[in-house]
Amino acid sequence: MAYPAPRMNPRPSSRRHPLVATAMVLPLAALLVVVFGGWDAVVTQASSVGVMLGR
Repeated sequence: MAYPAPRMNPRPSSRRHPLVATAMVLPLAALLVVVFGGWDAVVTQASSVGVMLGR
């Protein structure tokens, strides 16, 4: 008798908490800001979005 191949689940059923995802991304984002010197661009974009939202 042939045995079926084990099923591969490409997506885990559990979701990652947003704070965990943020904690994973922040070090990489900080590294990219330092390496590419993009802090001024980040501040400019953030202020532009704030003005657009009316804050």
